[in-house]
Amino acid sequence: MNDQAQRLREIINNLKQNNSETIMDQGKINTMNEKDARVITITSGKGGVGKSNFTINLGLALRKLGFSVAILDADLGLANIDVIIGLIPKYSLAHVIRKEKTIKEVMTEGPQGIKIISGGSGLRELVNLTEEQLNHLIENLKVIGKETDFILIDTGAGISHSVLSFVNATDEVILVTTPEPTAITDAYAMIKNIVTEDAEKRIRLLINRVENNQEGLDIYNKLNTAAQRFLNITLEQLGYLYDDTVVSKSVKSQKPFILNYPNSLVSQGINSIASRIINEQITEVFEVSGFKRFINKFFHGQRKSI
Repeated sequence: MNDQAQRLREIINNLKQNNSETIMDQGKINTMNEKDARVITITSGKGGVGKSNFTINLGLALRKLGFSVAILDADLGLANIDVIIGLIPKYSLAHVIRKEKTIKEVMTEGPQGIKIISGGSGLRELVNLTEEQLNHLIENLKVIGKETDFILIDTGAGISHSVLSFVNATDEVILVTTPEPTAITDAYAMIKNIVTEDAEKRIRLLINRVENNQEGLDIYNKLNTAAQRFLNITLEQLGYLYDDTVVSKSVKSQKPFILNYPNSLVSQGINSIASRIINEQITEVFEVSGFKRFINKFFHGQRKSI
């Protein structure tokens, strides 16, 4: 594992805590103890598959269901969450590392009160943090975990070290692909890299821009069959999103489609996926991990938690 991955996991180890008890109340999860945000990394093997658009609209769907959401734009050099929603963040994690701003000060408020955190050059600076800077960043990051229900991490595309650092540090991964042959091939490459690091990783597949359900099912079956045969794992089928013209219209207007076109097929698909995420059963087989666990794994890699 590269130095960046180890440093990121070091943060996660320091924030480790027990998961909060949860109860279901009219379809919503209410935490009984201190919050420990549920962290989901959203990634793709290829660029241009709609990953960032999916992330922001999923965040808004979760927000509509009553949950607080923060999005970390971790696409180094090509961050575009802010562009999709028409925002221009003034600060990033780099300002927190340099003690110029607190984590709350670098957050930008997006639609419906969701929080956007720009990684900027701050993510690159994680490689060379001093112990003092590391502790300072940990204390700031704790704030997010304590005050947020969901943290969605939008990574870059492909299998670069920076992307895999976030993917490997998170127990929950959503892999976005499309029916394009190149996107499918690159998605499999991503799966292979994830499994090489952690064969127990929970990988859920989101097929974007399908023409119908059968096309989505065919793509899932193709990737899952290959994963079972050659990697000895089973992929989870998260769902499909239709190829809908409202998506491009919303991107041009810089307004998320779930707000602009709430009754569209693609918006209905996002709402369905959000409901599935919050209503899934927490079992002994899969324990929803919190932000502290994420920080731990991101900075420590294969080393033991401290």
